[in-house]
Amino acid sequence: MDSNVRESADVIVVGGGGAGLSAAAEAARLGRKTILLEKNPALGGSTAWSVGSISATNTPHQLSRGILDTPDDHFEDLETLAGSYANRDNRALRRLLVDRSNEMLHWLMSIGLVFVGPNPEPPHRQPRMHNVLPNSKAFPDRLGRHCRKLGVDIRLNALAERLIVENDRVAGVVASCSGRRTEFRARGGVVLASGDYSASAELKGRYAGENAAQLEPVNPTATGEGFKLALDLGAVIVNGDIVRGPIMRFVPPRRRKLLQLLPPHRWLALIMRWSFDHLPPALLRPFVMSFLTTALGPSVDLFKRGAILVNKEGKRFVDELDRPGRMVPLQPDREAFIILDGRLAAEFSAWPYFVSTAPGVAYAYLDDYRRNRKDIFHKASTVEGLAAAMGVPAAALADTIARCNTAERGPSGSDGRPPLAAGPYYGLGPVKSYVVFTDGGLKVSERLEVLKESGDRIEGLFAAGSAGQGGLLLEGHGHHLGWAFISGKIAGRNAALRVSSLAST
Repeated sequence: MDSNVRESADVIVVGGGGAGLSAAAEAARLGRKTILLEKNPALGGSTAWSVGSISATNTPHQLSRGILDTPDDHFEDLETLAGSYANRDNRALRRLLVDRSNEMLHWLMSIGLVFVGPNPEPPHRQPRMHNVLPNSKAFPDRLGRHCRKLGVDIRLNALAERLIVENDRVAGVVASCSGRRTEFRARGGVVLASGDYSASAELKGRYAGENAAQLEPVNPTATGEGFKLALDLGAVIVNGDIVRGPIMRFVPPRRRKLLQLLPPHRWLALIMRWSFDHLPPALLRPFVMSFLTTALGPSVDLFKRGAILVNKEGKRFVDELDRPGRMVPLQPDREAFIILDGRLAAEFSAWPYFVSTAPGVAYAYLDDYRRNRKDIFHKASTVEGLAAAMGVPAAALADTIARCNTAERGPSGSDGRPPLAAGPYYGLGPVKSYVVFTDGGLKVSERLEVLKESGDRIEGLFAAGSAGQGGLLLEGHGHHLGWAFISGKIAGRNAALRVSSLAST
């Protein structure tokens, strides 16, 4: 590779997801020459993989419904959501999150993003969840347009390889840009906004253990480069063992659904918002279901009511009520199937028993999967027919169900769950266990400066989003995205202001 190419800017941002785009936009707004490096061929990162929800208070959506909400209440509710981990939370960063959520949502709306809501999600005491329209790709689309309008120089296919350190400060980044190595010098600072490490077996294994290392990520490009760059300079990861997973989800469809294919145009988002506000839910439900059934996993109630998990060999491999997701990665092809009988099929066709849910949005029943996910919906009048439909050995599956219906399971069994007694029989799957995201973040100050274990700053280095999570716990929907945008703006602003402070010294 050619290593003699050198470029310079005031601020270099590593990562083109929500945090990186927000950081670049803020630095450019302050008049700083800004270069953004994104390793993928398109902007978006994990932001574009998300459901697209943001939790915020005192929003126009809340006020229009007469909902009175406060950041203080939001702060307390996040303590409840953190549960047993609450004593490990970074409350100073939590304060930044709740205090700036309103400003953040207003900013996103001002650049053309459209939201519907707010939706409830207990234990939040008020509805706070706002969902972007038409889908999460609207974030990189609108933010990318905004950044380019402000003059941000966006480089795609640009993988950051190492940080440049001179005179005890971070002075830039060496990156491979479409096979060409380039030095990007930063007069002010470098912002690491490169996402989490859910796709890095190395980092998951080091901080969360070997079981976590084996789990597949939702976003296969979240390989943690920003963490590795900072660790080389003495940075530390806080809460690295907290991993959102294993979470069982149905494997994604081979073809993307309509909602995922919709272009992120503002006019389309406005039409959709009008529809959500005015059309009867019955008319909207099929549209919503086509999205929900691509992204969600099974409810634990399926197993409580008697469904079982089998692997591709037709064998039951785990107590379904004892964290079954941890055992799925150990099965052939890391896959499993959920088996139901006619009784369960009838139960999970209507409230209160649902196959999947997205909080505050909708519930998906068995018939929704029959209509929208024919690739993972299997039905037969006999066990042998079901085995053939799923591609598992018939004798093994029949033996598994027979065992579950005797002493191992059933009315006389130790767990008291009913047997799989009568057809037709149903199979849902494959399911896999995934890491949705990792909650470990680089230790940072309230200015989003990257810190060493001692608390000393790594001069010139900032972090935002998952890379700059700093021990902040982000339980519940809508907080990871909110933190991405809020922390991105803070990091971008402080990296930009550092140009002035250096010039005056």
